[in-house]
Amino acid sequence: MSENATAPRNAAPPANSAPLTKTARQQKIIDLITRKSVHSQIDLAENLATMGITVTQATLSRDLAEVGAVKIRSTAGSVYAVPGEGGDRSLQQSTGDSLDAKLPRLLEELLVSAAAQKDMVVLRTPPGAAQYLASAIDRSSMTGIFGTIAGDDTVLVIADSTIGGAALAETFLEYAAGGLGEG
Repeated sequence: MSENATAPRNAAPPANSAPLTKTARQQKIIDLITRKSVHSQIDLAENLATMGITVTQATLSRDLAEVGAVKIRSTAGSVYAVPGEGGDRSLQQSTGDSLDAKLPRLLEELLVSAAAQKDMVVLRTPPGAAQYLASAIDRSSMTGIFGTIAGDDTVLVIADSTIGGAALAETFLEYAAGGLGEG
């Protein structure tokens, strides 16, 4: 291929991109609503656009209906909220906190141990609790986390390379000890 040639149409997307499927788009909408105060469809469309996702108003309206989003009154005014996961049907919305109060509480209750190696942290939990804890970590606004993988009683947390596993493990242990609560 010459210098001036363009990439083939069916070229693979970059390794760090997400697919632009309906499911991926709707998950981004849920994430935005639970992490930020979203006041309008225009606000939501602008937030999606900053993530490289362009949608029409009709598509956005359908997506909001399909994820069960509703407008509620809050201290921040009228904002969108979505139902919780699983059996939790309570409405979830952004609280404006930089880190949920839920994650430190769950770490206090569920974290048995934390060990780090390079950019990875292994969290041990009681049997059956790892996926619940991993989901809470994924949904938190905690920085320095690239991703999680959970089994039955073990969560593998991959740290952002700028943070490193040791610092992240220490943060999890401090939350579990009640040292970094809300604030």
